[in-house]
Amino acid sequence: MKQPTTFYKAQIEKHQVALSKVKGQLIQSSVLRLLIFLTIAAAIYFFFGNTPAVLISLLLGIVVFLFLVSRHTNLQYKRDYLRQLIAINEIEIEVQNRKFAMLPSGKEYKDGLHEFGEDIDLFGEGSFFQYLNRTTLQNGSDYLAALFKGNNIERVEDKQQAIEELAKLPEWRQQFSAMAALVETETSATQASTWLASHKNFVPKLFKTIPLIFTVISLALISVYIAGFIHGGIVLGWFLLGLAISGKFLGNVGKLSSNTSKIQSTFQQYHKLISLIEAQDFKSDLLNEQKSQIATTSEKASEILQKFSRLLNRLDQRNNMLIGVVSNGFFLRDLKVSYDIEQWIAAHHKKVGHWFEVIHFYDAYNSLANYSFNHPDHTLPTIQKEGALLQATAAAHPLLDPATAIRNDIHILEEQFFIITGANMAGKSTFLRTVALQIVMANMGLPTDAAKSSYIPIKLITSMRTTDSLQDDASYFYSELTRLKYIVDAIKEDRYFIILDEILKGTNSTDKANGSKKFIQKLVRSKSTGIIATHDLSLCTTADEFDEVKNYYFDAEIIDDELYFDYTFKDGICQNMNASFLLKKMGIVD
Repeated sequence: MKQPTTFYKAQIEKHQVALSKVKGQLIQSSVLRLLIFLTIAAAIYFFFGNTPAVLISLLLGIVVFLFLVSRHTNLQYKRDYLRQLIAINEIEIEVQNRKFAMLPSGKEYKDGLHEFGEDIDLFGEGSFFQYLNRTTLQNGSDYLAALFKGNNIERVEDKQQAIEELAKLPEWRQQFSAMAALVETETSATQASTWLASHKNFVPKLFKTIPLIFTVISLALISVYIAGFIHGGIVLGWFLLGLAISGKFLGNVGKLSSNTSKIQSTFQQYHKLISLIEAQDFKSDLLNEQKSQIATTSEKASEILQKFSRLLNRLDQRNNMLIGVVSNGFFLRDLKVSYDIEQWIAAHHKKVGHWFEVIHFYDAYNSLANYSFNHPDHTLPTIQKEGALLQATAAAHPLLDPATAIRNDIHILEEQFFIITGANMAGKSTFLRTVALQIVMANMGLPTDAAKSSYIPIKLITSMRTTDSLQDDASYFYSELTRLKYIVDAIKEDRYFIILDEILKGTNSTDKANGSKKFIQKLVRSKSTGIIATHDLSLCTTADEFDEVKNYYFDAEIIDDELYFDYTFKDGICQNMNASFLLKKMGIVD
């Protein structure tokens, strides 16, 4: 696998060369469109008074001009696509330098009642979600957040294989992300699916053939008029009849055009995204299962969506006064396009939501694969069925700078409980979050920040950051009790790895010690597995009562009147605390 930074720099250089070429083509295209417009104007001026010649010049000019407009639009799309590719690689280089504050924080996904999300900084500024998330669709972001919060331990190996396969396809992933980034966000894919399901037809079935008949008659009348066999007034009358028929449905067509203009970008890009998925040969089961959902017996899902995208684009062109008036007067164009749109909706609207969901899956999994690609030094945990529930060598928190992070080994058996003591700022909370993320990442199929790792898949539940609520008139202590009750009820229903940080802080020391000890005893007797960090050394005596309980600590030393931390996870009970020293050192007390 290529080194991330080297790959990203090479991609930027390649796309910048291509972008320069496209910019030159756009300038040429603009000049050519102007020349065609001037040519049409000159022809009309030159043939003024010769109605047949003016009409022929106008119709031919419109055809050529529409072709050039379409070509120019394609060039603009290619320009924007290349700009997105360059931006994607520039962002990755920034993140490689640990600068990611510009990325979406995911704060909208924070949930204080979630099993673990609020406690381990999963969402929000500086969160793991912000560091990892590269989704470019809102629905893709929602899908990724659901994976983060899912606490799902099913099919971990399948998830690993899917992520690792996508990790080895960085250019494909970037193509997908660049295309997805060009979707305008005025209307979400979910809203688009809802609108399709609720649309009521207004174009009569007769208009399946009437526009074609009307077009044939129009072309015949124009040809006969040019040949000089009929008066121009007949052509004009027929033209006005076409406008009258179109005008009868003007309000409904206008409403349809307004609605479809909001979803046009979604379908324009989604058919390209589906096409990318269809064209890629996947090997992992999970990716192929998702791909199979867009398979159809007759034609490709991408082609079906592309047809709809073209129909929406044709309807959008009605806003061009010249095209709209001439084509409706002679060809009943709006009604023909509207009829085709409604027939497409009737035939395919039930499938669209499923196809969109596949796109959102790949958008989310591309972020997971991108994380794996960016961290070639991380390790995929080996899945165990028995033995150590979590065993990791040289583990660290993925948001810490790897150049300075202190790494620790973790080895905890199923149904074991660790009591961790230590001084303030010695590293207890960071260690708890490291263990928590090891489990969350492993359950999602991600490689973890460790030299070596294995685990038995298990759900996570925590109590580390309980807060009071003035709005709900809930005290801090009551909020914490509610959280602990939630944990007790949860472990009756399923297996959880429990992480607690200084529980029962809202009561006095003696009561806190007694209550905390009884709570730990309850957890141990329930055959739970987990860790609790505490300053209360009296809880360490629980290890004398239960073989399943082990004491560990993080130390702090005072060397040359300075506080020193080694942030190393050690066997035993902490003997050095630092509150008094810090109070004196900072001049708070004498």
